[in-house]
Amino acid sequence: MTLCRPDVLNAQTPEMWRAMHEFSRELPGDVRVVVVRGEGRSFSAGLDLAVATGVGRGGTTGGALAELAALPPEECAERIAGFQAGFTWLHRPDLISIAAVQGHAIGAGFQLALACDLRVLADDAVFSMAEVMLGLVPDLAGTKRLVELLGYSRALELCVTGRRVDATEAAALGLATVVVPRPELDAAVHDLTAAVLAGDRNAVVEIKALLAGAAGRTPAEQQRAEREAQTRRMRDLVGLGE
Repeated sequence: MTLCRPDVLNAQTPEMWRAMHEFSRELPGDVRVVVVRGEGRSFSAGLDLAVATGVGRGGTTGGALAELAALPPEECAERIAGFQAGFTWLHRPDLISIAAVQGHAIGAGFQLALACDLRVLADDAVFSMAEVMLGLVPDLAGTKRLVELLGYSRALELCVTGRRVDATEAAALGLATVVVPRPELDAAVHDLTAAVLAGDRNAVVEIKALLAGAAGRTPAEQQRAEREAQTRRMRDLVGLGE
Protein backbone atom coordinates (compact mmCIF):
# COMPACT_ATOMS: atom_id res chain seq x y z
CA MET A 1 0.00 0.00 0.00
CA THR A 2 1.68 3.16 -1.21
CA LEU A 3 0.84 6.70 -0.15
CA CYS A 4 1.13 8.61 -3.40
CA ARG A 5 1.12 12.38 -2.83
CA PRO A 6 4.86 13.01 -3.15
CA ASP A 7 4.36 16.67 -4.00
CA VAL A 8 3.17 17.26 -0.40
CA LEU A 9 5.40 14.59 1.18
CA ASN A 10 2.43 12.20 1.34
CA ALA A 11 0.51 14.41 3.76
CA GLN A 12 -2.64 12.59 4.83
CA THR A 13 -6.32 13.48 4.65
CA PRO A 14 -9.54 11.95 5.98
CA GLU A 15 -10.28 10.76 2.45
CA MET A 16 -7.00 8.86 2.44
CA TRP A 17 -7.85 7.21 5.76
CA ARG A 18 -11.16 6.04 4.36
CA ALA A 19 -9.39 4.76 1.25
CA MET A 20 -6.87 2.88 3.41
CA HIS A 21 -9.70 1.13 5.22
CA GLU A 22 -11.38 0.28 1.92
CA PHE A 23 -8.05 -1.09 0.66
CA SER A 24 -8.03 -3.52 3.59
CA ARG A 25 -11.53 -4.73 2.80
CA GLU A 26 -10.51 -5.57 -0.76
CA LEU A 27 -7.40 -7.58 0.12
CA PRO A 28 -7.47 -11.15 -1.22
CA GLY A 29 -7.65 -13.77 1.50
CA ASP A 30 -4.31 -15.32 0.61
CA VAL A 31 -2.32 -12.14 1.32
CA ARG A 32 0.11 -12.75 4.18
CA VAL A 33 2.29 -9.62 4.22
CA VAL A 34 1.36 -5.98 3.63
CA VAL A 35 4.13 -3.44 3.01
CA VAL A 36 3.23 0.21 3.62
CA ARG A 37 5.31 2.75 1.71
CA GLY A 38 5.40 6.41 0.81
CA GLU A 39 6.14 7.56 -2.73
CA GLY A 40 9.04 9.97 -3.13
CA ARG A 41 11.45 11.32 -0.55
CA SER A 42 9.28 10.96 2.58
CA PHE A 43 7.06 8.29 4.12
CA SER A 44 4.46 10.84 5.27
CA ALA A 45 4.69 14.37 6.64
CA GLY A 46 1.49 13.80 8.64
CA LEU A 47 -1.83 15.59 8.50
CA ASP A 48 -2.40 17.76 5.43
CA LEU A 49 -2.85 21.14 7.12
CA ALA A 50 -4.33 22.73 4.02
CA VAL A 51 -7.20 20.23 4.15
CA ALA A 52 -7.43 20.19 7.94
CA THR A 53 -7.59 23.96 8.42
CA GLY A 54 -8.66 25.25 5.02
CA VAL A 55 -5.61 27.52 4.90
CA GLY A 56 -4.26 27.88 1.40
CA ARG A 57 -7.61 27.89 -0.34
CA GLY A 58 -7.91 31.53 -1.32
CA GLY A 59 -7.53 32.60 2.29
CA THR A 60 -10.52 30.62 3.50
CA THR A 61 -10.54 29.13 6.98
CA GLY A 62 -12.29 26.19 8.52
CA GLY A 63 -11.49 22.89 6.85
CA ALA A 64 -11.92 19.36 8.15
CA LEU A 65 -11.03 20.17 11.78
CA ALA A 66 -13.69 22.87 12.01
CA GLU A 67 -16.24 20.57 10.43
CA LEU A 68 -15.46 17.82 12.93
CA ALA A 69 -15.48 20.19 15.89
CA ALA A 70 -18.95 21.43 14.89
CA LEU A 71 -20.42 17.95 15.17
CA PRO A 72 -22.07 16.72 18.41
CA PRO A 73 -19.31 15.15 20.54
CA GLU A 74 -20.52 11.58 20.10
CA GLU A 75 -20.76 11.99 16.34
CA CYS A 76 -17.30 13.56 16.21
CA ALA A 77 -15.83 10.63 18.14
CA GLU A 78 -17.59 8.19 15.84
CA ARG A 79 -16.14 9.94 12.81
CA ILE A 80 -12.66 9.63 14.31
CA ALA A 81 -13.31 5.92 14.88
CA GLY A 82 -13.78 5.62 11.15
CA PHE A 83 -10.42 7.30 10.58
CA GLN A 84 -8.76 4.93 13.06
CA ALA A 85 -10.06 1.97 11.06
CA GLY A 86 -7.71 3.02 8.25
CA PHE A 87 -4.82 2.19 10.59
CA THR A 88 -6.01 -0.60 12.91
CA TRP A 89 -6.59 -3.17 10.16
CA LEU A 90 -2.81 -3.43 10.02
CA HIS A 91 -3.02 -5.13 13.43
CA ARG A 92 -4.97 -8.06 11.94
CA PRO A 93 -3.71 -11.42 13.22
CA ASP A 94 -3.70 -12.99 9.75
CA LEU A 95 -1.27 -10.38 8.37
CA ILE A 96 2.27 -9.25 9.05
CA SER A 97 2.52 -5.56 8.24
CA ILE A 98 5.83 -3.86 7.42
CA ALA A 99 6.42 -0.12 7.19
CA ALA A 100 9.17 0.93 4.76
CA VAL A 101 10.11 4.34 6.12
CA GLN A 102 12.27 6.96 4.45
CA GLY A 103 12.48 10.66 5.21
CA HIS A 104 9.77 12.17 7.36
CA ALA A 105 7.24 10.12 9.33
CA ILE A 106 5.50 12.88 11.25
CA GLY A 107 2.27 12.79 13.26
CA ALA A 108 -0.16 10.62 11.28
CA GLY A 109 2.87 9.32 9.37
CA PHE A 110 4.49 8.17 12.61
CA GLN A 111 1.23 6.58 13.70
CA LEU A 112 0.94 4.74 10.39
CA ALA A 113 4.43 3.32 10.89
CA LEU A 114 3.48 2.36 14.45
CA ALA A 115 0.37 0.58 13.16
CA CYS A 116 2.64 -1.86 11.35
CA ASP A 117 4.14 -4.88 13.07
CA LEU A 118 7.64 -4.20 11.78
CA ARG A 119 9.45 -1.05 10.67
CA VAL A 120 12.36 -0.98 8.23
CA LEU A 121 13.97 2.46 8.31
CA ALA A 122 16.24 4.18 5.86
CA ASP A 123 19.05 6.00 7.60
CA ASP A 124 17.43 9.35 6.78
CA ALA A 125 14.14 8.50 8.52
CA VAL A 126 12.81 10.91 11.13
CA PHE A 127 9.91 10.24 13.50
CA SER A 128 7.91 12.88 15.38
CA MET A 129 4.58 12.75 17.21
CA ALA A 130 3.87 16.37 16.35
CA GLU A 131 0.14 16.62 17.12
CA VAL A 132 0.85 18.60 20.29
CA MET A 133 2.21 21.42 18.13
CA LEU A 134 -1.30 21.84 16.70
CA GLY A 135 -2.98 21.61 20.09
CA LEU A 136 -4.18 18.10 19.25
CA VAL A 137 -3.56 14.59 20.55
CA PRO A 138 -2.43 11.51 18.62
CA ASP A 139 -5.73 9.79 17.79
CA LEU A 140 -4.98 7.29 15.03
CA ALA A 141 -4.34 4.31 17.32
CA GLY A 142 -0.68 5.20 17.86
CA THR A 143 -0.57 5.88 21.60
CA LYS A 144 -0.98 2.30 22.82
CA ARG A 145 1.59 1.02 20.33
CA LEU A 146 4.04 3.71 21.42
CA VAL A 147 3.66 2.83 25.11
CA GLU A 148 4.04 -0.87 24.35
CA LEU A 149 7.26 -0.24 22.44
CA LEU A 150 8.85 2.43 24.63
CA GLY A 151 7.16 2.39 28.02
CA TYR A 152 5.05 5.18 29.51
CA SER A 153 7.77 7.68 30.37
CA ARG A 154 9.51 7.78 26.99
CA ALA A 155 6.22 7.67 25.09
CA LEU A 156 4.98 10.63 27.14
CA GLU A 157 8.17 12.60 26.47
CA LEU A 158 7.90 12.10 22.72
CA CYS A 159 4.19 12.97 22.60
CA VAL A 160 4.27 16.10 24.76
CA THR A 161 7.41 17.57 23.20
CA GLY A 162 6.85 16.52 19.58
CA ARG A 163 10.62 16.30 19.20
CA ARG A 164 12.21 14.54 16.28
CA VAL A 165 13.78 11.10 16.56
CA ASP A 166 16.31 10.17 13.91
CA ALA A 167 16.93 6.66 12.64
CA THR A 168 19.85 6.02 14.99
CA GLU A 169 17.81 6.89 18.07
CA ALA A 170 14.79 5.02 16.70
CA ALA A 171 16.91 1.88 16.50
CA ALA A 172 18.24 2.40 20.03
CA LEU A 173 14.70 2.89 21.39
CA GLY A 174 13.33 -0.20 19.66
CA LEU A 175 11.16 1.66 17.16
CA ALA A 176 13.07 0.20 14.20
CA THR A 177 13.30 -3.45 13.25
CA VAL A 178 16.34 -2.57 11.16
CA VAL A 179 18.00 0.59 9.79
CA VAL A 180 19.69 0.49 6.39
CA PRO A 181 21.24 3.02 4.00
CA ARG A 182 18.54 4.70 1.91
CA PRO A 183 19.50 2.92 -1.36
CA GLU A 184 19.09 -0.45 0.40
CA LEU A 185 15.58 0.14 1.78
CA ASP A 186 13.69 -1.79 -0.89
CA ALA A 187 16.08 -4.73 -0.74
CA ALA A 188 15.86 -4.89 3.07
CA VAL A 189 12.06 -4.89 2.93
CA HIS A 190 12.14 -7.60 0.28
CA ASP A 191 14.44 -9.77 2.41
CA LEU A 192 12.30 -9.33 5.52
CA THR A 193 9.14 -10.14 3.57
CA ALA A 194 10.74 -13.28 2.15
CA ALA A 195 11.81 -14.38 5.63
CA VAL A 196 8.25 -13.98 6.95
CA LEU A 197 6.79 -15.86 3.97
CA ALA A 198 9.24 -18.72 4.51
CA GLY A 199 7.44 -19.63 7.74
CA ASP A 200 4.30 -21.75 7.96
CA ARG A 201 1.34 -19.36 7.64
CA ASN A 202 -0.72 -20.87 10.45
CA ALA A 203 2.27 -20.92 12.79
CA VAL A 204 2.97 -17.25 12.00
CA VAL A 205 -0.66 -16.35 12.73
CA GLU A 206 -0.56 -18.18 16.07
CA ILE A 207 2.77 -16.59 17.02
CA LYS A 208 1.51 -13.08 16.25
CA ALA A 209 -1.60 -13.68 18.35
CA LEU A 210 0.48 -15.03 21.24
CA LEU A 211 2.82 -12.05 21.27
CA ALA A 212 0.17 -9.41 20.59
CA GLY A 213 -1.91 -10.57 23.53
CA ALA A 214 0.97 -11.22 25.95
CA ALA A 215 0.93 -7.80 27.63
CA GLY A 216 -2.67 -8.24 28.72
CA ARG A 217 -2.23 -11.72 30.19
CA THR A 218 -0.79 -12.98 33.44
CA PRO A 219 2.13 -15.41 33.17
CA ALA A 220 -0.23 -18.31 33.82
CA GLU A 221 -2.65 -17.06 31.17
CA GLN A 222 0.15 -16.66 28.65
CA GLN A 223 1.42 -20.16 29.34
CA ARG A 224 -2.10 -21.50 28.83
CA ALA A 225 -2.36 -19.58 25.55
CA GLU A 226 0.93 -21.15 24.44
CA ARG A 227 -0.32 -24.65 25.31
CA GLU A 228 -3.57 -24.14 23.45
CA ALA A 229 -1.84 -22.69 20.38
CA GLN A 230 0.66 -25.54 20.28
CA THR A 231 -2.10 -28.11 20.59
CA ARG A 232 -3.87 -26.56 17.61
CA ARG A 233 -0.66 -26.58 15.59
CA MET A 234 0.18 -30.21 16.35
CA ARG A 235 -3.33 -31.38 15.55
CA ASP A 236 -3.27 -29.45 12.30
CA LEU A 237 0.12 -30.85 11.30
CA VAL A 238 -1.08 -34.47 11.71
CA GLY A 239 -4.38 -33.82 9.96
CA LEU A 240 -6.66 -33.62 12.98
CA GLY A 241 -7.35 -29.88 12.85
CA GLU A 242 -10.79 -28.45 12.23
